[in-house]
Amino acid sequence: MTHSRFLLAVMALLALAVPAQAQGIDETVNAIFANSTGWFVSLIFSNFPGTSFPWIVGWLVIAATVFTFYFGFVQLRWSGHAIALVKGDYSDPNDAGEVSHFQALATALSGTVGLGNIAGVAVAIGIGGPGATFWMILAGLMGMASKFTECTLGVKYRNEYPDGTVSGGPMYYLTRGFAERGLPGGGILAVLFSVFCIFGALGGGNMFQANQAHQQLAGVFGDYPGWITGVIFAAIVFAVIVGGLKSIARVTEKVVPFMGVLYVGTAIIIILMNADQIGWAFGQIFEGAFTGLGVAGGFVGALIQGFRRAAFSNEAGVGSAAIAHSAVRTKEPITEGFVSLLEPFIDTVVVCTMTALVIIITGQLISDPETGLYVLTEAGNAVQTIDGNTGVSLTSAAFSSEIDGFKYILALAVILFAFSTMLSWSYYGLKAWTFLFGEGKSKEVVFKVIFCLFVIIGASANLGPVIDFSDAAIFAMAVVNVLGLYFLMPIVKRELANYSAKLKSGQIKKYKT
Repeated sequence: MTHSRFLLAVMALLALAVPAQAQGIDETVNAIFANSTGWFVSLIFSNFPGTSFPWIVGWLVIAATVFTFYFGFVQLRWSGHAIALVKGDYSDPNDAGEVSHFQALATALSGTVGLGNIAGVAVAIGIGGPGATFWMILAGLMGMASKFTECTLGVKYRNEYPDGTVSGGPMYYLTRGFAERGLPGGGILAVLFSVFCIFGALGGGNMFQANQAHQQLAGVFGDYPGWITGVIFAAIVFAVIVGGLKSIARVTEKVVPFMGVLYVGTAIIIILMNADQIGWAFGQIFEGAFTGLGVAGGFVGALIQGFRRAAFSNEAGVGSAAIAHSAVRTKEPITEGFVSLLEPFIDTVVVCTMTALVIIITGQLISDPETGLYVLTEAGNAVQTIDGNTGVSLTSAAFSSEIDGFKYILALAVILFAFSTMLSWSYYGLKAWTFLFGEGKSKEVVFKVIFCLFVIIGASANLGPVIDFSDAAIFAMAVVNVLGLYFLMPIVKRELANYSAKLKSGQIKKYKT
């Protein structure tokens, strides 16, 4: 029996079992995770003592600030060159690697541009007011330096195999980079990163995406069993990921630009329909950023929510994107660092800002006359925005407030975002899996089958504590990764100096003009 037929047979059996046992699965699994991993979730997402600022957000923002200054504002000085690299101006088809600069960027973007850009932004400005948008943009701009650092290292210390495939990412630069510098502990950090990455891939990068996609579909077409969505998604995902990264890249390079243009284009239409409100909206953003107008916690409340959304959205410092960027065709590791600069900009500065502007301009964000604080409205009523589910419905309300049909466009965007995120995280989890258990087709197929089974479970079940744990695992990746980046950033600085010298001397030339 082929792997594809085996997977379909297992999915069919699971499809029959899940509906009957869904409630029991939910209760049992939730209880296990809530009791055994609650301490881990609380640790990762706890606040600095005496504040409401999550320490993990501070960990990522401080790192982004350090890298921004250490590399001399690389995101400003090299963005033009990054665009030239994505266009293929400096691409040599004979370089080692599996995908082009554009394909690597598209694959990494597909893992970050997702439901957080739609739901998370609504929650952020619902709590932090319009001013959260300003701090979200600032954190996104600084996060570009974190991506630059980790993706350069990802290419430099990747493994290249005789069949042309590549394995790279934090687990490889933590082991090889630490060894090169004579530092201890790299192997332990690499194992920890890989374990966290697998849990994050199966949860936040898989089950959560399938669950939210099903909820959006059910909201548009009426309620129906989640396992149907799960089986369809699992079959499509497996058909793509069974072909490896090249297959994933061929899909993401088409899906990501399409979904980006679809979503941003729709947002621009809504913004232009309310052109007279644009100046007012930006005024609200800047005023709220420094005064915290109408926000619990004032200025600090707006700052916290903006930084938190940027950190959770673009994953700068998490290390996940370095896995995708490591497979690029290049002989100069620093070039993919430059390309990765564009990722937080597109994800946070462009897509997240569009969501925020639509919500503000369409009047979804109002001041509650009783409390004086900002609230989001749904169907004309103030609602408490405390989770991503509320955020999805609120963003949908903002999009459909002008033209009712726009809610269907948003539903399509949610599905594409979820699908592309699952593709990318399947690859991230796979590379962590093979790092721990060894390379080989059979070992890869085992993980791919497991991943697709979790798609069905995610769409069928309500696994709150499981998702909480997987989210914590993703940010635990950042704890390990950023710690490694601090020790390895001198290597990146040396690579930057060498490449700059080669470029100025003419040693590096364009292949396409």
